Amino acid sequence: RLVYWAGGNPFHHHQDLHRLARAWRRPETIVVHEQFWNAHARMADIVLPATCTLERDDIGFATRDPLMIAMRKRLHPPGEARDDYAIFCAIAAALGKEELFSEGRTAFQWLEHLFSDTAVRWKALGIELPDFQTFWSEGGVRVPPNDTPVVFLGGFREDPVANPLETPSGRIELYSKRIASWGHSDCPGHPTWLEPAEWLGGEAVERFPLHLLSDQPRMRLHSQLDHSECSLSDKVGGREPLSISPEDALARGVSDGDIVRVYNDRGTCFAGARISPGLRPGVVRLSTGAWWDPEVPGDPTRPDRHGNPNTLTRDAGASSASQGCSAQSCLVQVERVAGDPAPVQAFELPEFLSEGSAIQFERGSMGPKLT
Repeated sequence: RLVYWAGGNPFHHHQDLHRLARAWRRPETIVVHEQFWNAHARMADIVLPATCTLERDDIGFATRDPLMIAMRKRLHPPGEARDDYAIFCAIAAALGKEELFSEGRTAFQWLEHLFSDTAVRWKALGIELPDFQTFWSEGGVRVPPNDTPVVFLGGFREDPVANPLETPSGRIELYSKRIASWGHSDCPGHPTWLEPAEWLGGEAVERFPLHLLSDQPRMRLHSQLDHSECSLSDKVGGREPLSISPEDALARGVSDGDIVRVYNDRGTCFAGARISPGLRPGVVRLSTGAWWDPEVPGDPTRPDRHGNPNTLTRDAGASSASQGCSAQSCLVQVERVAGDPAPVQAFELPEFLSEGSAIQFERGSMGPKLT
């Protein structure tokens, strides 16, 4: 009945976005935390404006990262934006549970508490961290390197009996009795080649003769800051570039800079053609992350105006035993678009209403309609 989403953008990373849009209509209410007016925000009932990393204090660290960084706030949050913790504290307060949720700590006090707890655990490992105030004022700390190089399965390699792996046999298993016992035809107990659902050697190639690769973009991180000058500078005619070989472009009458339609049975999108001599014929490349801009969310016959490849990819796990991404097994067709296609609306801001204005809201319509 309720979806509450804080962190991430399902309308970026989910495969088969039209299928997701249809499912998105089923809950009674959808609440999201967002920093930008993207498809994630447009498809929600309630949008709580959240701060970005420059508008809040935090600590940056990752496993095997040599630095722990004091991420000090540099900008005052605009408008009514609050960090996620402040939003949840306000909700907890409305439910009479603020003390239980916050344990009496502010967001900054939680950073100090978590850092101090980490310092105690690291000290037991022989790593000394400064006190929190020193860490915060100096801007970070460099983690000392290991005395010995980190070696994958190092303990097992030195003594397999004393350091068994977490497998039934304790060894590296090229054949797994456990996996074989599941009886999945698409996941046997040993490595083997299985025909992909879609590939250039399959039957679907007669209708969709191009293999689509949807890699990570070079001008942004995933879909983040797609509206920025850096990301926009790489667009072709305001749309995500589609790399296509000279041979495939010639066969379709496509020139560099043309707007093309990329489609299959799951969806269709517009993109800007970029002739790429280094690309193998029969393969096209459309990077992920263009903010989804569908004419009609949930209708695969209507185009995404911006060039999001997840309009085209399959929503299917890698096998019956996993939910790994299978987006790279995707066939499409490409054709040149005659005339001027619908303009991109992905970056248009919402229209704010004065108190007392009436709106008509249609779930999945990418925003409210003024009445």
